[in-house]
Amino acid sequence: MIALALATAVVLVVLIGPLLLGIAGWRHVRAAPSAVAPPAWDWTRVIVSALIYTLAFNLTFFVQELFLVLPKALTPGLQPTLFHNNHRWNGDNPLAGLFQGTGALATALVGLACLWAVRHLPPRSVKSRLFGIWMAYCGLLMALPQVVIGALSTGSDVGMAMEYLHLAATTKAAAALLALAAMPLVALRLVRPLLETAREPLQIGDPVARTRFVV
Repeated sequence: MIALALATAVVLVVLIGPLLLGIAGWRHVRAAPSAVAPPAWDWTRVIVSALIYTLAFNLTFFVQELFLVLPKALTPGLQPTLFHNNHRWNGDNPLAGLFQGTGALATALVGLACLWAVRHLPPRSVKSRLFGIWMAYCGLLMALPQVVIGALSTGSDVGMAMEYLHLAATTKAAAALLALAAMPLVALRLVRPLLETAREPLQIGDPVARTRFVV
């Protein structure tokens, strides 16, 4: 029953919610089309953003793998291997299960720090702002889905940590629902910093232009 409820929530957040938002925006555009011609695509900005995203994703992945292994490496009786495909380790210690969740925790903390920075600190440049945005995006949206997976799979990284903490099924489900609710909130909190990277007001002059710029 809990698995069905979580699956329904995932569909609502990942598919139905964005679809309804897109339909609402499309209807708004048809009702009040823009009288201003949209500016040409800024392909240089698109390519730079894509490269920065690639860097942010790989850095976030490295942080997760490093902090998945580092606590075990400092724990007596455990000998982990960095970047092992199955996250295996040699030796035994009761804390090993708990430390399976430290990778996701580290990426979430990095994401939160970057989200705060792009919301509150003045940007030094457009590239630094894009780097902060993509680090926040990757850090949080790489960690939050793992909470949902952990609630459904005891063999996943976060699932092992939940098992160590002896969380009840209802507690896991509540954590998963909170993680799902946080995902669109993270995305919405990144919209304003992203729009602030526009080169000229025309690029974000109306809802159509803003949607086009974000895409």
